[in-house]
Amino acid sequence: MHVFDPADPGFLADPYPAYAALRAAGPVHDHPGLGVPVAVTHAACSAVLRDRGLGRIWSDAVPAAELAAFNLLHRNSLLEREGEPHTRLRRLVASAFARGHTERLAPLVRARAGALVDDLVARIRDGVPADLVELVAAPLPVAVIADLLGVPEDRRAPLRDWSDAIVRMYEPDPGDDGRRAAERASADFTALLRELVDERRSGRAAPAGDTGTGPDLITDLLAVRDAGSPSVRLDEDELVGTAVLLLMAGHEATVNVVGNGVHALLRHPDQWQRLLDDPGLVGTAVEELIRFDAPLQLFERTAVVDTTVAGHPVPAGTRIATLLGAAGRDPSVFGDDADRLDVGRSPNPHLGFGAGVHYCLGAPLARLEIAEVLRALLERLPDAVVDGAPARRSRFVMRGWAELRLTAHTVR
Repeated sequence: MHVFDPADPGFLADPYPAYAALRAAGPVHDHPGLGVPVAVTHAACSAVLRDRGLGRIWSDAVPAAELAAFNLLHRNSLLEREGEPHTRLRRLVASAFARGHTERLAPLVRARAGALVDDLVARIRDGVPADLVELVAAPLPVAVIADLLGVPEDRRAPLRDWSDAIVRMYEPDPGDDGRRAAERASADFTALLRELVDERRSGRAAPAGDTGTGPDLITDLLAVRDAGSPSVRLDEDELVGTAVLLLMAGHEATVNVVGNGVHALLRHPDQWQRLLDDPGLVGTAVEELIRFDAPLQLFERTAVVDTTVAGHPVPAGTRIATLLGAAGRDPSVFGDDADRLDVGRSPNPHLGFGAGVHYCLGAPLARLEIAEVLRALLERLPDAVVDGAPARRSRFVMRGWAELRLTAHTVR
């Protein structure tokens, strides 16, 4: 069976026909180029994500001596742990998140999304097509995660570039320049977070104007203890790894869902019109946009013990990847119209936030951000249209637009 080339521009422009061919041929396929078998059906991808015999077993990126900060962050990340270490860390982070952070930030997310869309609209009103990615999709999640963590306004400027540099390492070949950039970003981000931890420990909380109301997540992470073992807390490396994961996952998922999703809606004007006619569909639309053009296309797991996925052997110590974009278009789950955008689709069991023990803790916050952007665009830019040919990022794993310029027939 011919498998795709993740560097082929034609495949990157539209990977879904290749995924359909793979699904028709079987649920799991060896991929010599990626060096791992890939699961392509919804059932096989779900099995990979839920099987406790498959885990996230971190192996230091090489050359390890040149990637010390990058490896430290991932070695201490919630996403890269299994068993008791994962259970303990997830319980602590979930306990801190449960202190109402999404609810605390909701008014701030709404205000930030509205202000960013207002800026976009103002430029369009002046007759200049405006880039949705640059002006709205990219800055919003960075600002929200900075609000969540309590990063002061005057120290936020590098966060977006740091996130972008670090996640580039997840592509099949980041290159030497990519590895160096990821290490610099990891070291700089770690240094900033250690400064913030020291400030919180010394009693210097983030200013209320930077974080909304209530304590920031770093403060809560420092305070929270494991209910099963009251003396157990996150150590500083774990706290730093958690904070970096929140930025990377929160930024990349939201920026790409907003970009991919708005592009899909404007290429399917009947669905955009449905939202204009019934804004109550925004919630189901968010789920559909995540499914229809997945922001995260590939996610790997490693076999802890010998196991099989859809009859494909995965020996202990070897990896297998889920192709989430393929799972999201599987007609056995989403019907004969799986390739059709449907903002009212329900149920919608997409795997965009993962499944099983690694289900994304930040999913409610990501949904909130995407929904508020959609609401602001529907209200302020109902006649939005894509201007010219958008520019796609030349990446496979993190799928999104580098530039998506919008204009409009009329502007409110």
